[in-house]
Amino acid sequence: MSASYLVGVGNTAFGRKEGSSALSLMEESSFAAIGDAGLEPGDIDGLLCGYATTMPHLMLSDVFAERMGLELSLSLTLQLGGATGAAMIALADDLIRSGRSRNILVVAGENRLTGQSRDQSIQTLAQVGDPVFEVPTGASVPAYYSLMASRYMYETGLREGDLAALCVLMRNHAARHPDAHLKEPIALADVLDSKPIATPLKLLDCCPISDGSVAFVVSGEPGGRGVRIAGSGQAHRHQHISAMKDVRETGAGHAAKAALKAAGLDLKAMDYLGIYDSFSITLAMLLEEIGVAPVGQSGAFAREGQFAQGGPTPVNLHGGLLSFGHSGVAGGMAHVAEAVRQLQGKALDRQSGQPQTALIHGDGGVMSAHVSLVLVRDR
Repeated sequence: MSASYLVGVGNTAFGRKEGSSALSLMEESSFAAIGDAGLEPGDIDGLLCGYATTMPHLMLSDVFAERMGLELSLSLTLQLGGATGAAMIALADDLIRSGRSRNILVVAGENRLTGQSRDQSIQTLAQVGDPVFEVPTGASVPAYYSLMASRYMYETGLREGDLAALCVLMRNHAARHPDAHLKEPIALADVLDSKPIATPLKLLDCCPISDGSVAFVVSGEPGGRGVRIAGSGQAHRHQHISAMKDVRETGAGHAAKAALKAAGLDLKAMDYLGIYDSFSITLAMLLEEIGVAPVGQSGAFAREGQFAQGGPTPVNLHGGLLSFGHSGVAGGMAHVAEAVRQLQGKALDRQSGQPQTALIHGDGGVMSAHVSLVLVRDR
């Protein structure tokens, strides 16, 4: 195959879904994606499945295939933190173009909000740290991001008000999406006055934990509405924050440049952006390292409307992780779902013109794993 296409998109609502399981959520989004592609389950010959902390089965992809009644020639489960979704799509692109599969279902989801206790969630997140030098301190992911935020803000002049502006923007976007977890409007003061979590991060600087799932069908045939996967790029420079060498060069810029080069395009040609935002500082750092905003200016750009629905570079019009919600791997995949719908002109009242190109960026760990995608709507 000379190209691969995202031909089907499906998702559940994000938020509190009592009685759900990782498998039931994945099943719901998968049937939606297969139906959106105009296919039947029997047309699927490959499965890429993201891991689930609420169901850490050693053979999750095969368990899910069994539930769906799929008979496959390829079945894999991937684990790369928040970058998993983008990595699965990049892998599906390679597998389709190599002729290994015809139609690959890419899916992730879990009942992360209702399926585990607060202590279990904290314990899971704490394992991101180095087992010798970091985990014994009792720190968890928010603490690691706060350390990184403090250093980045010291070096660049970024302020808490800049981070708050990004939070307000994501909530404004989520208010237009019927499936978003958090829709209640917030103001800058709400963010700044919210409960301190790990200085300088406040409660509203952190994404919510959600139940939810997202699925895609990647195919070698465009199907009339397919969005082409034009390029991908990755960068992996560290795992633990104690091994991070430079908060201003984490690898995100390298991954984005590689994806753009593979697509034969440049950043200025991108009509839409889907950028990972587990915390407000995540979004700020990625926007600035990739080159969307000058160093220290992402908050100012947000206040000026640069990233708004009608702005020159719309960002995360579904509300991002900060407001649409975070259900593990599926949280990052929601960025891709919104980009595809924007490119297809199917984003309803969230639609921003007629975009032809999109850049997606996923981040796993503490700015550890970076995967970028370039998507193109071929007319």
